[in-house]
Amino acid sequence: MTYRISKDDGILTVHVSGHLDINSSPELDQAIEPELEGTTVLIVDLANVDYVSSMGLRLLLSWQKRMFKQGSMRVVNVSDEVKELFDQTGFSEILDISQ
Repeated sequence: MTYRISKDDGILTVHVSGHLDINSSPELDQAIEPELEGTTVLIVDLANVDYVSSMGLRLLLSWQKRMFKQGSMRVVNVSDEVKELFDQTGFSEILDISQ
């Protein structure tokens, strides 16, 4: 997994590539956590993510809960495979997902 983070005027954008799983989720969370302070909008771009494990789902849920308290979160550019996972797990009802 690789990621790129950008922050501008309270909007934090995270571009993720590869697998969002038990190996990569802790590293990504450590990188994002300090950036969430003062963030009002979190955009998670999953355009290049081809696999999300339960640990990746847990990470997205954790960010969603935090952003619910201080602003909003959107998940964008979700592949068909990941969208199907979100549908099957009910995450499509929890997350704000845009194509």
